Amino acid sequence: MNINDLMFRNLRKNLKNYYLYVFALVFSAALYFAFVTLQFDPSMDEVKGSIKGGAAIKAASVVLVAIVSIFLLYANNIFIKRRSKEIGLFQLIGMTKHKIFRILTAENFILYFSSLILGIFAGFSVSKLLIMMLFKIIGVYDIAELHFSTNALIQTLIVFSVIYLFIMLMNYKFIRRQTILSLFKATSVAEGRVKKMSFLEMLMGVVGLTLIAIGYYVSSKLFGGDFVSMTELFAAMVFILGSVIIGTYLFYKGSVGFIFNMIRKKKNGHLSINDVMSLSSIMFRMKSNAVLLTIITTVSALAIGLLCLSYISYYSAEASAKSYVPDDFSITNLQDADKFKAALTAKNLSYTEKIIEVVQANINMKSILKTELDGLNIDPNIVTSAVISEQAFDGLNLSADEALLTKSSDMMQKFMELDNAGPIELQGMSEVIPLSYKETNRESPVSWSFRSGGLPVLIVDETIFNRLKQDLNPVIQKKSSIYVGIEMDDKTNVEEANEIFNELGFNTINAYDSQIGVRDHQKLNMGLIMFIVGFLGLTFLITSGCILYFKQMDESEEEKSSYTILRKLGFTQVDLLKGIQMKQLFNFGIPLIVGLLHSYFAVQSGWFLFGTELYAPMIIVMVLYTALYSVFGILSVIYYKKVIKESL
Repeated sequence: MNINDLMFRNLRKNLKNYYLYVFALVFSAALYFAFVTLQFDPSMDEVKGSIKGGAAIKAASVVLVAIVSIFLLYANNIFIKRRSKEIGLFQLIGMTKHKIFRILTAENFILYFSSLILGIFAGFSVSKLLIMMLFKIIGVYDIAELHFSTNALIQTLIVFSVIYLFIMLMNYKFIRRQTILSLFKATSVAEGRVKKMSFLEMLMGVVGLTLIAIGYYVSSKLFGGDFVSMTELFAAMVFILGSVIIGTYLFYKGSVGFIFNMIRKKKNGHLSINDVMSLSSIMFRMKSNAVLLTIITTVSALAIGLLCLSYISYYSAEASAKSYVPDDFSITNLQDADKFKAALTAKNLSYTEKIIEVVQANINMKSILKTELDGLNIDPNIVTSAVISEQAFDGLNLSADEALLTKSSDMMQKFMELDNAGPIELQGMSEVIPLSYKETNRESPVSWSFRSGGLPVLIVDETIFNRLKQDLNPVIQKKSSIYVGIEMDDKTNVEEANEIFNELGFNTINAYDSQIGVRDHQKLNMGLIMFIVGFLGLTFLITSGCILYFKQMDESEEEKSSYTILRKLGFTQVDLLKGIQMKQLFNFGIPLIVGLLHSYFAVQSGWFLFGTELYAPMIIVMVLYTALYSVFGILSVIYYKKVIKESL
């Protein structure tokens, strides 16, 4: 038998162990090629020109390379260790390390680049589908064509060739450093086992849980008014990040073992086969994988959190647009409003018009503010807000000393929490008007162009409004004091009216807005971000799931002798499999649950900065992520089932 025969026989023999590695490699190459194709696809010009999508895609491709590289290097490290005995046998029969390295290099070359070619072909096949999905998400109406990019092919080949060189370098260093004895012991020393929980580990467990709980608590207070300056906010964010990451590491290092040890003690030594197969195995193994699990959990939480926030913004686009522009169209110039109305009339499009006069005034809200604003460099005596007359609302009749405030944005409600009622002062240029404020849930009748940062609008009696108009502070007045809102009577005509609005060039004027235009702009921006984050999140999900699966493959092979003993003692495959199912529920479930909790508290602390809906988009993202992640747990149970069957 020559070297070539030996190489191909080894390749065929190990192929069954490499199938998921091959799948992950094909999947990674397909994702990367399809993603890079987006950069060079002509149909992406509209996206690139409108929101600089090309830069976002390039930045995301760099992150994608990092994720894929780390995964492939880690996977290769696992598989080279699994073949350590085989390498040791080669040395025993007289092969030099150089010749062994040549065999492994040739095997890897065939496997790696065959998978790469399949991945490129698969990526090319789905590239049109990805572009169609992106266009659907961001609302771009263009024809997506199947376009093969030579630039994308060259870039993919270069990136994956560099990764291959690093893999070969890793293999060379492994073979060079190992002795024959160490090669036969490589798999047996891969996992450290501890027979007894020490006091230090118990202390680490308690500290880990405490740090995570403190991080969650501080995150819940982040935008609740407890931190009022940018320095305090930044310090709180750094503290949360450090507390949660360190706490997560200590959780895996000590908390899991500490909790499971308490469960075992409560059983007074009466452990079932399920306990032996699940609790005992996990409490000793998880601490040896603490760094890996911390990285997987942290990045998973980051991916889920970013995807939740981007989807919240995308999901809330319509509601946010209505909050930003209360009518279908808003114009702040009477002459331009007349042009638009004339164009609508020419097309026989009926509408309803409202004209509201708006002035800006300083309001003393100090007595009704629950939040301390001094640390934000805002003087409570000088809160500048839009003021309108009660005439803007049908049937509203206020007395001269009464005032109402419309609802502010969700973000502003966090920073400026108000009492239900109380005295305020309306300040003109030379006159101060005392008023009695009452809480109201009325929506603002004017657009955000009059409401800096989503501040509420003050509603006053008509006589008070006229007094204020005679005593205006010219420094704080907006360029326009007129809001013209146009609402289409038939909502099916909104799209046609929006085309007229755009043809007149009103979409380029800062103070003019269309509700549908604001909605589409937000979907365009957040849709691309959601697509990129989802793309990267899916890649990390696949790679991290594969890494955990590979670890379970290693553990199953290492524990095969234990299964043989248990089978000989009379335990059936079903008995052992129940324990394995419980073990995989912990192995995959603990990192998943911790990652979901991290992302939940992160999203909960600042979701209002991104949209108006929280639970629906967050639940959709988390359920989908959990379902995809669970696939790897099921695959690991299937692999264990095969090992248990072969153990006897």
